[in-house]
Amino acid sequence: MKPPTIRDVADRAGVSKSLVSLVLRGSGQVRPEKREAVLRAVRELGYRPNAAARSLSEQRTRTVGVLLNDLRNPWYVDLLDGLNSLLYENGLHMLLADARLNRRIGHDLTGPFLDLGVDGLVVVGTLPDPGVLGTVAERIPVVVAGAREPVLPGVDVVAGDDEAGARLVTEHLIGLGHRRIGHIAGYGAVGELRRRSFEATMRAHGAEPLVEPSDMTEEGGYRATVRLLSRPDRPTAVCAVNDIASVGALSAAEELGLRVPRDLSVTGYDNTSIARLRHVWLTTVDTAPLEVGRRAARCLLERFERPGEAGRTQLAVPTLEVRGTTAAPPDLTG
Repeated sequence: MKPPTIRDVADRAGVSKSLVSLVLRGSGQVRPEKREAVLRAVRELGYRPNAAARSLSEQRTRTVGVLLNDLRNPWYVDLLDGLNSLLYENGLHMLLADARLNRRIGHDLTGPFLDLGVDGLVVVGTLPDPGVLGTVAERIPVVVAGAREPVLPGVDVVAGDDEAGARLVTEHLIGLGHRRIGHIAGYGAVGELRRRSFEATMRAHGAEPLVEPSDMTEEGGYRATVRLLSRPDRPTAVCAVNDIASVGALSAAEELGLRVPRDLSVTGYDNTSIARLRHVWLTTVDTAPLEVGRRAARCLLERFERPGEAGRTQLAVPTLEVRGTTAAPPDLTG
């Protein structure tokens, strides 16, 4: 049986072929009732556009490369959801690659995307060497999402406001009466911004910050918390650089016989699905990953229309989610 053509869709919907093409490209210039008629005809006929032919005619593949720094971090799931939803609304499809795996096996991070002819690239998370984007940014639009490293001219950056978020959560703990607060620090520009903001906020309130480094993993958070709780001036609260590290902090507290939040308050950062689990119910900073993802997609779409513009940095406003892992310190409750 011969597959349906764009002419068949146009005839079924009672519109022109050019209008069908506009709908299939995700154009916003089509009236809702006409769009629905075309989409209904597409569904009824089982029509599938010839992607190869369309790519040749448009000189575009309608694909976007997404280079994800680490698939293990659940924060990226919400960001990708926001990114993909807007790309899909505009007729674009994601091709996803794991930068961490590619580095480990020695593969080129960006070359495969260029070989596949993607229309643009979104880099999600912190790359160890942002300079690898140089060659790509000269050829296609590039947007960085969820990272704060200095990047190349002409590359947009969309992320959360890490300084504001760290200040929010630190002031929350100080407001509860905590003065000895430990910070599980991270790495890269994001980790540095959160640490510096924590330290500045503590000192602004006349308190001395306690900091232990970590690799931003659960195990790293566990080890950093054990070190913090082994100090003679043991903190009454632990402020982690991300939710994953805070899970390690909760494990360390339990092993040491401390009850959260009665004996020790713990906070995370990112408001991932982990923080919302009922048995965790973590006080954390919501960094609006869905919004970050949608803004990153919007930046890429705008670069398609206006290539060559100067790079911009957009920061989403964080909010504090107070849940069950924070309370007044023991010397105020006991």
